[in-house]
Amino acid sequence: MARSRGEKEESFHDKNTGFLKLLQVVSFLVVFVVGVVIGLVTSAHINRHLGAQTETYSFINHFSSSSKETTPPETNYCPAVVQNCEKVDCLSMATFLEPNKNLTHGMSDNELFWRASFVPGKKEYPYERVPKVAFLFMTRGPLPLMLLWERFFQGHDNKLFSVYVHVVPGYRVNASTTSPFYRREIPSQPVSWGSVTLVDAERHLLANALLDFSNERFVLLSESCIPVYNFPTVYKYLTGSKNSFVESYDDAGRFGRGRYSRRMLPGIQLYQWRKGSQWFELGRTLAAIIVAEVRYYTVFSKYCLPACYPDEHYMATYFNMFHGSLNSNRTVTWVDWSVGGPHPAMYGGENVTEDFVRSIRNNGALCQYNSEMTSICNLFARKFAPTALEPLLELASSVMEF
Repeated sequence: MARSRGEKEESFHDKNTGFLKLLQVVSFLVVFVVGVVIGLVTSAHINRHLGAQTETYSFINHFSSSSKETTPPETNYCPAVVQNCEKVDCLSMATFLEPNKNLTHGMSDNELFWRASFVPGKKEYPYERVPKVAFLFMTRGPLPLMLLWERFFQGHDNKLFSVYVHVVPGYRVNASTTSPFYRREIPSQPVSWGSVTLVDAERHLLANALLDFSNERFVLLSESCIPVYNFPTVYKYLTGSKNSFVESYDDAGRFGRGRYSRRMLPGIQLYQWRKGSQWFELGRTLAAIIVAEVRYYTVFSKYCLPACYPDEHYMATYFNMFHGSLNSNRTVTWVDWSVGGPHPAMYGGENVTEDFVRSIRNNGALCQYNSEMTSICNLFARKFAPTALEPLLELASSVMEF
């Protein structure tokens, strides 16, 4: 019997539905099989890679153990720090106390001054501390009197002193490997006479020297400075002093108060304004303070402009305002300003005689040292030309006693 139209459409619909279900099942199986294949291939690749790494690691361990069977595993907390091709533990006490043996570092000024201003809260040291004197040389280039200084340091334990040199960036002092000046240049910046960059150089020298916790006294020197006493006398004088030696006095003339700017108000009053030689000597307490100080340094950098010279007024004024009890208000570096002008007298070889050097050492005047009076007032002197080296070396043993 012939089917009706409705029955034919129903039969066609049922066939289509079955075909679609079959197609879905086949598609699912295809996706599943492809996924399994990809997973197997990836797993095999990873296993081969790990196997190769394991073999390499096993080979390295086998090689290391065969060459150093009795050496225990090395614990290194600072693998990136290398000195003289040897790994250094940066958390050791020795590295912390003297971190910059070769004076190179990548710290910014903010990082350096922050690190240098650390002051231990515990007074007792966890090691036998021997105070050192840090000799800070600020120079534009060569050190023409270096031979005299090398003779000054000769034969004395380097645990009693350290040397730091601020020179133009990239310049290397020509010193032998046995010299106290060998590779003692600190990271530096350009300096121009009469500007705040001189104070910047002083603070950089102090900050780098403060990184060594054994440095107790800090004396600023130039390439034209000489010692007029031997090392034991200088060391005992400085480490035994209760005060720092920063010249600070009130000059009512145009080269003193005349350099003051009212734009420094209200922070600095005219009556607080002081002048002094830039060639200072500081104890560790004041050195850390001046490195950490920001407010008054900023005032001087903005308003002490030529003919105001920050190196002659900043420390003299600041210490007068806040730390006068720790300062002797005098310098230990002799200089001759009798010639007048912006620079002191320069002495060459023809000027260097025994009587001249003895007059610097003791000119009959007395000065206060701690609570007593002494005839030893000048430990250093300037300015001496390169031609003065030979006669100074000849007088070193008989007059200066080194």
